[in-house]
Amino acid sequence: MDPEAADWTRLDGFADRTVFQTREWLHFIRETQRAKIVLCELEEGGEAVGYFTGLIVSRFGLKVLGSSFPGWTTPYMGFNLVPGASRKAALAAIERTAWDTWKCLHMEVSDPFFSLDDGSEIGFTSEAFETYRTDLTETEDSLFGKMSSACRRCVRKAEKSGVTIEEAHDLDFADEFYEQLKDVFAKQGLVPTYGVERVRSLVRNLEPTGRILLVRARDSEGKCIATGIFPGFNKFAEFWGNASWRSSQILRPNEAIHWYAMRYWKRRGAEIYDWGGERPYKEKYGCVPHSVPWFTKSRYAFISTLRTQARAVFERKQRLQGWWQSRRKPAEDQTGAT
Repeated sequence: MDPEAADWTRLDGFADRTVFQTREWLHFIRETQRAKIVLCELEEGGEAVGYFTGLIVSRFGLKVLGSSFPGWTTPYMGFNLVPGASRKAALAAIERTAWDTWKCLHMEVSDPFFSLDDGSEIGFTSEAFETYRTDLTETEDSLFGKMSSACRRCVRKAEKSGVTIEEAHDLDFADEFYEQLKDVFAKQGLVPTYGVERVRSLVRNLEPTGRILLVRARDSEGKCIATGIFPGFNKFAEFWGNASWRSSQILRPNEAIHWYAMRYWKRRGAEIYDWGGERPYKEKYGCVPHSVPWFTKSRYAFISTLRTQARAVFERKQRLQGWWQSRRKPAEDQTGAT
């Protein structure tokens, strides 16, 4: 289908639709990854049974279909299907299209409604996006009560310390978030895995839709000490990013931000708060582990090897950049350079 002529209102009406399949999110990925949006209608017995959303990029001179793909800061995409339609059959149909029509040599698909059998039974390598989830259908009292006692104390401490949470709607928010994010990574001797322009693109594309919550935490003097980014649509609310100045973390703004975001999306009908990845610190919020299947397949075996090697090179590069930044910072502090 032509993405520019598609009936996006009809597509957004599917109950299994997530924010990562919306037109504006795809425009965000197209901008930041230099990708081509692809949209397919799936038919069975002559009747439309759903749609597939993805993008094609070039990596090492090879065409790759992603839905989603590592590095896109997008945990999953996949399909929107009518009740009873088979995701395994849909995946098999898209595989044929990827090889024969789009001439791709590698493909990756992650769908929050996949089962492991959907891909493994038709020859896909099974990986997983490991994350946590919170059930937003529970009452606010229940959600707060499931947090660890230490986490609840942090939320209360933020309030008693005069920390306030405000919603943001300006593009300057992206730069504030990114400066704080660099401070977060510096603590681990690393640098962010993406540049500030990615955050600016996200804000530009998503903020006007009302499908993203941008928040600032301010201290009692009005200084912005933490920020958070939380997209959401239909049943799913997502934790995309959170950053804060290390010097102000004693005021516990991050816990206050998450508590605000959970209540914000709950009141707008979201049923699931996805924590955007598996990090142990998230367990204090009372969430439970969840795994989303991530299927990959290459037309030729050597391409899978290239993918693995590319990921290892990226991780080494990030560690080296973090080390270099940590070496430079003392000298900059002495000279007053910025």
